[in-house]
Amino acid sequence: MSEIEQGSVAGRSVTVIRASKGWASLNLRELWEFRELLFFFTWRDIKVRYKQTVLGASWAILQPFFTMVIFSLIFGRLAKMPSDGIPYPIFSYAALVPWTFFSNGLSKASNSLVGGSNLLKKVYFPRMALPISAVLGGVVDFVLAFFVLILMMLYYETIPTINVLWLPLLLALAFITCLGVSFWFAAMNVQFRDVRYVVPFFIQAWMFATPVVYPASLIKSEFWQMVYALNPMVGVIEGFRWALLGTKTAPGPMIIVSSVVAVTLLVTGAFYFRRMEKTFADVV
Repeated sequence: MSEIEQGSVAGRSVTVIRASKGWASLNLRELWEFRELLFFFTWRDIKVRYKQTVLGASWAILQPFFTMVIFSLIFGRLAKMPSDGIPYPIFSYAALVPWTFFSNGLSKASNSLVGGSNLLKKVYFPRMALPISAVLGGVVDFVLAFFVLILMMLYYETIPTINVLWLPLLLALAFITCLGVSFWFAAMNVQFRDVRYVVPFFIQAWMFATPVVYPASLIKSEFWQMVYALNPMVGVIEGFRWALLGTKTAPGPMIIVSSVVAVTLLVTGAFYFRRMEKTFADVV
Protein backbone atom coordinates (compact mmCIF):
# COMPACT_ATOMS: atom_id res chain seq x y z
CA MET A 1 0.00 0.00 0.00
CA SER A 2 1.51 3.32 -0.99
CA GLU A 3 1.04 6.98 -1.62
CA ILE A 4 2.59 8.39 -4.79
CA GLU A 5 3.57 12.01 -5.16
CA GLN A 6 4.94 13.56 -8.33
CA GLY A 7 6.92 16.75 -8.63
CA SER A 8 10.04 18.21 -10.15
CA VAL A 9 13.52 18.96 -8.87
CA ALA A 10 15.95 20.99 -10.98
CA GLY A 11 13.75 20.51 -14.01
CA ARG A 12 13.54 16.73 -13.59
CA SER A 13 10.41 14.77 -12.91
CA VAL A 14 10.50 13.01 -9.53
CA THR A 15 8.13 10.35 -8.20
CA VAL A 16 8.08 9.70 -4.45
CA ILE A 17 6.53 6.48 -3.13
CA ARG A 18 5.67 6.44 0.56
CA ALA A 19 3.97 3.80 2.69
CA SER A 20 0.48 5.01 3.54
CA LYS A 21 -0.95 4.98 7.04
CA GLY A 22 -4.14 3.30 8.19
CA TRP A 23 -6.87 2.48 5.70
CA ALA A 24 -6.28 3.70 2.17
CA SER A 25 -8.34 4.03 -0.97
CA LEU A 26 -8.32 1.18 -3.48
CA ASN A 27 -6.58 3.43 -6.01
CA LEU A 28 -8.13 1.67 -8.99
CA ARG A 29 -6.83 4.39 -11.28
CA GLU A 30 -3.27 3.27 -10.57
CA LEU A 31 -4.26 -0.34 -11.31
CA TRP A 32 -5.68 0.80 -14.65
CA GLU A 33 -2.44 2.63 -15.48
CA PHE A 34 -0.59 -0.68 -14.97
CA ARG A 35 -3.07 -2.63 -17.15
CA GLU A 36 -0.32 -3.71 -19.55
CA LEU A 37 1.58 -5.26 -16.66
CA LEU A 38 -1.62 -6.99 -15.55
CA PHE A 39 -1.99 -8.42 -19.04
CA PHE A 40 1.63 -9.58 -18.96
CA PHE A 41 1.15 -11.33 -15.60
CA THR A 42 -1.98 -13.05 -16.91
CA TRP A 43 -0.24 -14.20 -20.08
CA ARG A 44 2.75 -15.41 -18.05
CA ASP A 45 0.50 -17.47 -15.77
CA ILE A 46 -1.23 -19.05 -18.75
CA LYS A 47 2.08 -20.03 -20.39
CA VAL A 48 3.71 -21.31 -17.20
CA ARG A 49 0.67 -23.29 -16.05
CA TYR A 50 1.14 -26.19 -18.45
CA LYS A 51 4.80 -25.72 -19.34
CA GLN A 52 6.74 -29.00 -19.54
CA THR A 53 3.56 -31.05 -19.18
CA VAL A 54 2.80 -33.98 -21.46
CA LEU A 55 -0.89 -33.17 -21.98
CA GLY A 56 -0.58 -29.39 -21.80
CA ALA A 57 -3.86 -27.46 -21.84
CA SER A 58 -5.77 -30.74 -22.03
CA TRP A 59 -5.67 -30.76 -18.23
CA ALA A 60 -8.23 -27.94 -18.32
CA ILE A 61 -10.64 -30.45 -19.86
CA LEU A 62 -9.53 -33.66 -18.17
CA GLN A 63 -9.80 -32.37 -14.60
CA PRO A 64 -13.54 -31.51 -14.63
CA PHE A 65 -14.37 -34.35 -17.05
CA PHE A 66 -12.92 -37.17 -14.95
CA THR A 67 -14.36 -35.57 -11.81
CA MET A 68 -17.73 -35.73 -13.55
CA VAL A 69 -17.20 -39.43 -14.34
CA ILE A 70 -16.41 -40.19 -10.68
CA PHE A 71 -19.37 -38.18 -9.43
CA SER A 72 -21.68 -39.89 -11.93
CA LEU A 73 -20.62 -43.34 -10.72
CA ILE A 74 -20.72 -42.57 -6.99
CA PHE A 75 -23.52 -40.06 -6.63
CA GLY A 76 -25.49 -40.71 -9.81
CA ARG A 77 -25.54 -44.53 -9.90
CA LEU A 78 -24.75 -45.71 -6.37
CA ALA A 79 -26.26 -42.95 -4.24
CA LYS A 80 -29.11 -42.25 -6.72
CA MET A 81 -28.76 -38.53 -6.16
CA PRO A 82 -31.64 -36.56 -7.74
CA SER A 83 -30.69 -34.28 -10.62
CA ASP A 84 -33.83 -32.25 -11.39
CA GLY A 85 -34.81 -34.65 -14.18
CA ILE A 86 -31.56 -34.07 -16.07
CA PRO A 87 -29.05 -36.85 -16.89
CA TYR A 88 -26.61 -36.82 -13.99
CA PRO A 89 -23.38 -36.58 -16.06
CA ILE A 90 -24.35 -33.29 -17.70
CA PHE A 91 -26.04 -32.14 -14.48
CA SER A 92 -22.78 -32.44 -12.56
CA TYR A 93 -20.51 -31.26 -15.38
CA ALA A 94 -22.52 -28.04 -15.82
CA ALA A 95 -21.69 -27.30 -12.18
CA LEU A 96 -18.07 -28.43 -12.36
CA VAL A 97 -17.19 -26.00 -15.17
CA PRO A 98 -17.74 -22.81 -13.09
CA TRP A 99 -16.67 -24.55 -9.88
CA THR A 100 -13.31 -25.60 -11.36
CA PHE A 101 -12.77 -22.03 -12.55
CA PHE A 102 -13.46 -20.79 -9.02
CA SER A 103 -11.44 -23.40 -7.12
CA ASN A 104 -8.36 -23.25 -9.37
CA GLY A 105 -8.41 -19.45 -9.38
CA LEU A 106 -8.66 -19.30 -5.59
CA SER A 107 -5.87 -21.85 -5.14
CA LYS A 108 -3.47 -19.98 -7.44
CA ALA A 109 -4.38 -16.46 -6.36
CA SER A 110 -4.02 -17.21 -2.64
CA ASN A 111 -0.37 -18.18 -3.27
CA SER A 112 0.36 -15.47 -5.84
CA LEU A 113 2.10 -13.05 -3.46
CA VAL A 114 4.31 -15.70 -1.87
CA GLY A 115 5.12 -17.10 -5.31
CA GLY A 116 6.06 -13.63 -6.56
CA SER A 117 8.09 -12.70 -3.48
CA ASN A 118 11.23 -11.84 -5.45
CA LEU A 119 9.25 -9.43 -7.60
CA LEU A 120 7.61 -7.80 -4.59
CA LYS A 121 10.99 -6.98 -3.06
CA LYS A 122 12.52 -5.44 -6.17
CA VAL A 123 9.90 -3.53 -8.17
CA TYR A 124 6.97 -1.31 -7.31
CA PHE A 125 3.64 -2.08 -8.98
CA PRO A 126 0.06 -2.45 -7.76
CA ARG A 127 0.19 -5.62 -5.69
CA MET A 128 -3.41 -6.39 -6.57
CA ALA A 129 -2.21 -7.26 -10.07
CA LEU A 130 -0.85 -10.61 -8.87
CA PRO A 131 -4.06 -12.19 -7.51
CA ILE A 132 -6.15 -10.60 -10.26
CA SER A 133 -3.94 -12.07 -12.99
CA ALA A 134 -4.03 -15.49 -11.31
CA VAL A 135 -7.82 -15.50 -11.49
CA LEU A 136 -7.97 -14.05 -15.01
CA GLY A 137 -5.65 -16.80 -16.27
CA GLY A 138 -8.35 -19.36 -15.45
CA VAL A 139 -10.69 -17.91 -18.08
CA VAL A 140 -8.80 -19.85 -20.77
CA ASP A 141 -9.35 -23.11 -18.87
CA PHE A 142 -13.00 -22.19 -18.44
CA VAL A 143 -13.45 -21.73 -22.19
CA LEU A 144 -11.87 -25.12 -22.95
CA ALA A 145 -14.00 -26.91 -20.35
CA PHE A 146 -17.11 -25.07 -21.57
CA PHE A 147 -16.50 -26.38 -25.10
CA VAL A 148 -16.79 -29.94 -23.74
CA LEU A 149 -20.02 -28.93 -22.02
CA ILE A 150 -21.42 -27.85 -25.38
CA LEU A 151 -20.51 -31.24 -26.85
CA MET A 152 -22.25 -32.97 -23.95
CA MET A 153 -25.35 -30.85 -24.51
CA LEU A 154 -25.40 -31.98 -28.14
CA TYR A 155 -25.00 -35.60 -27.08
CA TYR A 156 -27.88 -35.39 -24.59
CA GLU A 157 -29.95 -33.30 -27.04
CA THR A 158 -30.22 -30.45 -24.57
CA ILE A 159 -31.12 -27.14 -26.17
CA PRO A 160 -30.45 -24.01 -24.08
CA THR A 161 -33.17 -21.40 -23.74
CA ILE A 162 -32.92 -17.63 -24.10
CA ASN A 163 -31.68 -17.65 -20.50
CA VAL A 164 -28.24 -18.53 -21.86
CA LEU A 165 -27.74 -14.77 -22.29
CA TRP A 166 -27.23 -14.60 -18.51
CA LEU A 167 -24.05 -16.71 -18.69
CA PRO A 168 -21.56 -13.80 -18.94
CA LEU A 169 -23.06 -12.24 -15.81
CA LEU A 170 -22.96 -15.58 -13.99
CA LEU A 171 -19.29 -16.00 -14.94
CA ALA A 172 -18.68 -12.45 -13.69
CA LEU A 173 -20.31 -13.43 -10.40
CA ALA A 174 -17.97 -16.42 -10.11
CA PHE A 175 -15.02 -14.14 -10.91
CA ILE A 176 -16.05 -11.56 -8.27
CA THR A 177 -16.49 -14.28 -5.65
CA CYS A 178 -13.13 -15.87 -6.42
CA LEU A 179 -11.32 -12.53 -6.46
CA GLY A 180 -12.89 -11.33 -3.21
CA VAL A 181 -11.93 -14.48 -1.29
CA SER A 182 -8.50 -14.48 -2.98
CA PHE A 183 -7.74 -10.98 -1.71
CA TRP A 184 -8.37 -12.16 1.86
CA PHE A 185 -6.33 -15.34 1.57
CA ALA A 186 -3.47 -13.84 -0.47
CA ALA A 187 -2.94 -11.09 2.11
CA MET A 188 -3.22 -13.48 5.05
CA ASN A 189 -0.89 -15.99 3.39
CA VAL A 190 1.95 -13.46 3.56
CA GLN A 191 1.54 -13.13 7.33
CA PHE A 192 0.50 -16.68 8.18
CA ARG A 193 1.98 -19.46 6.04
CA ASP A 194 -0.58 -21.89 7.48
CA VAL A 195 -3.00 -20.44 4.95
CA ARG A 196 -1.51 -22.45 2.09
CA TYR A 197 -2.43 -25.63 3.98
CA VAL A 198 -5.88 -24.35 4.91
CA VAL A 199 -6.93 -23.30 1.40
CA PRO A 200 -7.13 -26.82 -0.17
CA PHE A 201 -9.25 -28.08 2.74
CA PHE A 202 -11.36 -24.92 2.63
CA ILE A 203 -12.03 -25.38 -1.10
CA GLN A 204 -12.98 -29.03 -0.64
CA ALA A 205 -15.38 -28.21 2.20
CA TRP A 206 -16.85 -25.32 0.18
CA MET A 207 -17.57 -27.66 -2.74
CA PHE A 208 -19.76 -29.92 -0.60
CA ALA A 209 -21.48 -26.81 0.76
CA THR A 210 -22.31 -25.90 -2.86
CA PRO A 211 -24.86 -27.74 -5.06
CA VAL A 212 -22.28 -29.37 -7.31
CA VAL A 213 -23.17 -33.02 -6.72
CA TYR A 214 -26.76 -32.37 -5.64
CA PRO A 215 -29.50 -29.88 -6.59
CA ALA A 216 -30.40 -26.91 -4.44
CA SER A 217 -34.03 -27.97 -4.89
CA LEU A 218 -33.47 -30.50 -2.08
CA ILE A 219 -33.94 -27.52 0.23
CA LYS A 220 -37.70 -26.99 0.16
CA SER A 221 -38.05 -23.97 2.45
CA GLU A 222 -37.65 -20.62 0.68
CA PHE A 223 -36.19 -19.12 3.85
CA TRP A 224 -33.44 -21.74 4.07
CA GLN A 225 -32.78 -21.40 0.35
CA MET A 226 -32.02 -17.73 0.94
CA VAL A 227 -29.76 -18.66 3.84
CA TYR A 228 -28.09 -21.25 1.62
CA ALA A 229 -27.56 -18.57 -1.06
CA LEU A 230 -25.28 -16.70 1.36
CA ASN A 231 -22.76 -19.03 -0.24
CA PRO A 232 -22.26 -16.95 -3.42
CA MET A 233 -21.32 -19.99 -5.52
CA VAL A 234 -24.84 -21.34 -4.98
CA GLY A 235 -26.22 -18.60 -7.24
CA VAL A 236 -23.51 -19.29 -9.83
CA ILE A 237 -24.05 -23.07 -9.99
CA GLU A 238 -27.85 -22.94 -9.99
CA GLY A 239 -27.72 -20.11 -12.51
CA PHE A 240 -25.55 -22.12 -14.89
CA ARG A 241 -27.91 -25.09 -14.77
CA TRP A 242 -30.94 -22.87 -15.23
CA ALA A 243 -29.42 -21.00 -18.18
CA LEU A 244 -27.94 -24.02 -19.99
CA LEU A 245 -30.01 -27.04 -19.00
CA GLY A 246 -33.38 -25.40 -18.48
CA THR A 247 -34.01 -26.48 -14.89
CA LYS A 248 -37.52 -25.52 -13.84
CA THR A 249 -36.71 -23.39 -10.81
CA ALA A 250 -35.49 -19.91 -11.71
CA PRO A 251 -32.79 -19.04 -9.14
CA GLY A 252 -33.48 -15.28 -9.29
CA PRO A 253 -33.76 -14.59 -5.51
CA MET A 254 -30.79 -16.87 -4.80
CA ILE A 255 -28.65 -15.06 -7.37
CA ILE A 256 -29.55 -11.70 -5.82
CA VAL A 257 -28.47 -12.85 -2.35
CA SER A 258 -25.32 -14.48 -3.75
CA SER A 259 -24.46 -11.31 -5.69
CA VAL A 260 -24.74 -9.11 -2.59
CA VAL A 261 -22.46 -11.46 -0.64
CA ALA A 262 -19.97 -11.69 -3.53
CA VAL A 263 -19.70 -7.90 -3.89
CA THR A 264 -19.30 -7.59 -0.12
CA LEU A 265 -16.45 -10.12 -0.18
CA LEU A 266 -14.80 -8.26 -3.05
CA VAL A 267 -14.98 -4.81 -1.44
CA THR A 268 -13.93 -5.92 2.05
CA GLY A 269 -11.23 -8.19 0.66
CA ALA A 270 -9.82 -5.40 -1.51
CA PHE A 271 -9.68 -2.95 1.41
CA TYR A 272 -8.06 -5.55 3.68
CA PHE A 273 -5.53 -6.32 0.94
CA ARG A 274 -4.66 -2.64 0.60
CA ARG A 275 -4.45 -2.30 4.38
CA MET A 276 -1.86 -5.08 4.61
CA GLU A 277 -0.02 -4.22 1.40
CA LYS A 278 2.62 -2.04 3.06
CA THR A 279 3.97 -5.07 4.97
CA PHE A 280 4.24 -7.47 2.02
CA ALA A 281 7.79 -6.69 0.93
CA ASP A 282 9.11 -6.85 4.50
CA VAL A 283 7.37 -10.07 5.54
CA VAL A 284 7.32 -12.15 2.40
